[in-house]
Amino acid sequence: MRTWLPALVLALGLGSAPAAAADLALPPSGVDWDYQLGGERPVPDRVGIVVRDRTAEPLPELYNVCYVNGFQTQPDERRFWRDHWRLVLKRHGDPVVDGSWGEWLLDIRTASKRRALARIVGRWTDGCAEDGFAAVEYDNLDSFTRSRGLLTRADARAYAEKLVARAHAAGLAAAQKNRAQWDGTVVGYDFAIAEQCAQYDECGDYVDTYGDHVLSVEYTRGSYRKACRDWGDQLPVLRRDVALRVDGTRRWCAS
Repeated sequence: MRTWLPALVLALGLGSAPAAAADLALPPSGVDWDYQLGGERPVPDRVGIVVRDRTAEPLPELYNVCYVNGFQTQPDERRFWRDHWRLVLKRHGDPVVDGSWGEWLLDIRTASKRRALARIVGRWTDGCAEDGFAAVEYDNLDSFTRSRGLLTRADARAYAEKLVARAHAAGLAAAQKNRAQWDGTVVGYDFAIAEQCAQYDECGDYVDTYGDHVLSVEYTRGSYRKACRDWGDQLPVLRRDVALRVDGTRRWCAS
């Protein structure tokens, strides 16, 4: 039985006044985590943290992180974004696409568009809190690097600040996703979800900012072994397949 759950529920204060950042519950230490964006499945007792899509149900008695694609679009939500077409980043009239995932980038270049997007994503964030999640992961902070020069670091920072503020207002901690060399605490991020930090020698950058509040996931055997060797005593390290399939690869350092 996980004895930290009652403290977690009290710290979240769901349904009460918005929590100050200092009062938010961070991911517990000493437990492993699972990344379940491709579908839900049971977890072993060693797992105390799980990340699931905002449309999924959180798991009872675990620390649940709600995945929200805040900087790009989900491939199956194009009809929704056609109705908000001015908020999709375009070049010569065509959406700018993250080719790896087939996702359209959102247009965060102006203050008015950032406000409009933050209202949409904010409603999703509120839904995460109402469903019982403890935190939110906004994907993907470094989308500006795939914008063909249309978006800037300043755009990303200004927009991220709005999203983090909305998460905190809903009583949720906020996870920085990628962009390891940037200190996300300047806009209020509380912890990090680090993809392939061992592969790209970035784990130390996250640890310098967030200490042991870093959830590490690797997608190749070699980088996973490296992460376990170099960081497994300090961080929860997970190996998944890059598509995060419901029946895909799932390993932890001590297993």
